[in-house]
Amino acid sequence: MEFDFVIVGAGSAGCAIAGRLSENGRHTVALLEAGPRDTNPWIHVPVGYFRTMGHPGTDWRYRTQPDAGLAGRSIPWPRGRVLGGSSSINGLLYVRGQPQDYDGWAQMGCTGWSWNDVLPYFKRSESWKGADGDGLRGCDGPLSVQSSRLERKIVDLWIDAAEAAGYRRNPDYNGADQEGVGYFQLTMKGGRRCSAAVAYLWPARNRKNLEILTDAQTEKVLLEDGRAVGVRARIKGAFRNIRARREVILSAGAIGSPQILMLSGIGDPDELAPHGIVVKVAAADVGKNLQDHLQARPVFKTRLSTINTETSNVFKQAAIAAQYALTQRGPMTMAASLGTGFLKTEDRLETPDIQFHIQPFSADNPADGPHPFSAFTASVLQLRPESAGYLKLASANMDAHPEIHPRYLDTETDRRTIVRGIQVARKIAGTEPLKSHITEEHAPGAGVGADDEAAILDWARRTAVTIYHPTGTCRMGIDDSAVVDPRLRVRGVRGLRVADASIMPRIVSGNTNAPAIMIGEKASDMVLEDARA
Repeated sequence: MEFDFVIVGAGSAGCAIAGRLSENGRHTVALLEAGPRDTNPWIHVPVGYFRTMGHPGTDWRYRTQPDAGLAGRSIPWPRGRVLGGSSSINGLLYVRGQPQDYDGWAQMGCTGWSWNDVLPYFKRSESWKGADGDGLRGCDGPLSVQSSRLERKIVDLWIDAAEAAGYRRNPDYNGADQEGVGYFQLTMKGGRRCSAAVAYLWPARNRKNLEILTDAQTEKVLLEDGRAVGVRARIKGAFRNIRARREVILSAGAIGSPQILMLSGIGDPDELAPHGIVVKVAAADVGKNLQDHLQARPVFKTRLSTINTETSNVFKQAAIAAQYALTQRGPMTMAASLGTGFLKTEDRLETPDIQFHIQPFSADNPADGPHPFSAFTASVLQLRPESAGYLKLASANMDAHPEIHPRYLDTETDRRTIVRGIQVARKIAGTEPLKSHITEEHAPGAGVGADDEAAILDWARRTAVTIYHPTGTCRMGIDDSAVVDPRLRVRGVRGLRVADASIMPRIVSGNTNAPAIMIGEKASDMVLEDARA
């Protein structure tokens, strides 16, 4: 079991790296995925995230520690555990972020990561099915990106009301300017999900130089004389050493990658010692700089039909299933959200600081099913939170989930922004043509005054949840405490890189699947450049 390159994690970035490293046929590549192959049919049906999130066959099912910012609550953190990783169970929403995000990385010293540097990789990765007036979109990449096949009147009204409230309509938030309201773009091909596995691995499955190992959970990186020479993994129940002649690349995500580093003896000595782990490289920032997007979820009852009422009995559900089977259209093509808005809470801001996810359904907990009344959700989050948490090992056992400490709403800016975001949601709901179609604000509800910022914040603390964007735990930088350098090489170890959302020095302004795929695309070029050298 020896290869040129060993990649750990077949998620958004790992699939892109494996696909690119294996396509010229010169190098042997092993891709290890802890979960199974993506044969579960619900993975490929867009609305199937309702079935795959929280399912032990496709989800790691992490939970946070009780968090003071959430009134002491512990909340689920779903992450994909299957070929395709989280791109196989996410809400299909395709968002690049703002150019300023990446220019900010470059200003922090991360040479090669400015917007002009990363744009070619976004373009290379995507096959965009819409208009491209600015020449900023890709048209022949492996990842299919298209407009939604589903529209709903309540979402149209929300967009119209947002425009009437002073926010502009934007037909392409992934184009020249992110700001504005419109419909989400989706990682979908026709009526089926286009995960990173579908995009990058399915075309590569028969390559003789690519070995895809599923049910292969990596315990640690093997280190010899300061160099990564492979990994130790449990493959279908038996431990094996997989050797790497050139490099080991960790793409196990913002939770998995730092956990594997720590189990390998790369981390904070004070945190590793209690677990009996021999320190190979002292790297105190492994697991630190954890950032995520926290969503507050205002819910409004409406006279209009929504998914709540469209799926209220088995006969309606059967009709929807038949429609999808025959046409690949209808509610089963629904992404996690339909409408979106990237807006400013203050006019003085240079770029939007909040994002909306407009959902033509509502639920207290999606796993429990929708509310028994017609309603929609105007989920809102802060795009660039200042608060940062951390991960730490709970045990030296590879099967023990690490402790997740998000430290949500830890700064005054974050608390103020989430409150203002909820106020913007209420403002748009109170604007025609949407206002006359709303019968009642279900949440936060009439008991939480429009100007009572303390009560609004308290409601957010008691009800807000993750929107599934953990990042930053193997921070890229040029300072001595950064985990990886701008070429994604782990400091203090030769032949070892990290390439996934964990390397982000600051979280991007939007959903993180597209940036993670971009990171994989760019990492593959770096690896091949160094191999040629």
